[in-house]
Amino acid sequence: MENYSLIKMLFSKEEYKQRLDTIKKSMQEKGIDLLISQDTPNINYITGYDAWSFYYAQCAIVHVDADEPLLFVRAQDVGGAYINCYIKHENIIAYDEKYIHTWPTHPYDAIVELIKKRKWENLNIGLEMDAHYFTAYSYKKLLDGLPNAKLIDSERLVNWVRVVKSDAEINLMKKASKITELGMNRAFEFIKPGIRQNDLVSEIAGTLIKGTNEYGGDYSAIVPLLPTGKGTSASHLTWSDNKFVEGEATIIELSGVYRRYHCPMARTVLLGKPDQKKIDTMKKTIEALHAGIDVTKPGNTADDVAQAFWKVLDKYGIEKKSRTGYSIGIGYPPDWGEHTLNISKGDKTVLKKNICFHMIAVMQFGEWGVEASESVRVTETGSELFCNLPKELHIKS
Repeated sequence: MENYSLIKMLFSKEEYKQRLDTIKKSMQEKGIDLLISQDTPNINYITGYDAWSFYYAQCAIVHVDADEPLLFVRAQDVGGAYINCYIKHENIIAYDEKYIHTWPTHPYDAIVELIKKRKWENLNIGLEMDAHYFTAYSYKKLLDGLPNAKLIDSERLVNWVRVVKSDAEINLMKKASKITELGMNRAFEFIKPGIRQNDLVSEIAGTLIKGTNEYGGDYSAIVPLLPTGKGTSASHLTWSDNKFVEGEATIIELSGVYRRYHCPMARTVLLGKPDQKKIDTMKKTIEALHAGIDVTKPGNTADDVAQAFWKVLDKYGIEKKSRTGYSIGIGYPPDWGEHTLNISKGDKTVLKKNICFHMIAVMQFGEWGVEASESVRVTETGSELFCNLPKELHIKS
């Protein structure tokens, strides 16, 4: 059966084949015969599949000797898989509705049956043990159902393959960055004292989804984050229906998304009169951010970037304990990070062309804070920013 989707694929079949070859090479190095990839972005990367079906069991299955991966999805989602996967229809495996929320019956019973049917039950099987949506119950089904298999952690094998982007992926991220800029500019335009936080987020979300005149936006893996006032001293706060207050600062973190590729950015807005303490702290924050970006180039490490960043903070006596960046690319809820390299002291990951990361300079002081962040691409000789927007404290009187 040579039935492929007639829908235009996001990437060429050659690119998907190259991804698969790289994954299989890594599997051989790790002694993995069969890889079960449960992480939603990895499923997309391996097969092209994209739908809001990740809330229930699904995975990509790669045999080290196979020409194509398998996609294991709920029968209700097979139609979507036919539309956007590059693989043959015969390699899209549907499991029956009888497995949906009928405990102790579970979709991983069907995976066990599939593995036994194909006589793979004695193989070394790699699992993404820390992937979102791979539950303890799913693991127990494999453990109990495949007593002769050796189940091992694949250690984010596919995530690490994804770290270095193709030029086609970079082009998608550049499109996402234009949407990011539109969303942040709309936030700057709309925010003012007296309007509700949720009304601002409505404007941001609408802008991000509308996108440009040439292409539209996608939903983000993380909602717009909006700590305001004292909340700027905390992380990952969303909005309420409270009104913005004159004299308070607000950190806005958002991401434009195109075809699941993200380019996040954060900026800080101050409503009312200039606050010299916040202005000066933001300048120091930007200096640290630039110091890290300036040493971003092939051959240097994530640690080199972090050391340059913290050297500036140490000069000013600013303490920051959290990492200051992480790799980005494909994203699904609940996260747009790739769970691989961190821009932090001690991470010796060597930077290569087309590695992309979100570098975050957030400074928190108990009652207040400021933040600026950039999505960064490693180029052939250095680095470039995806977005072009001033980082300084945005003061709106």
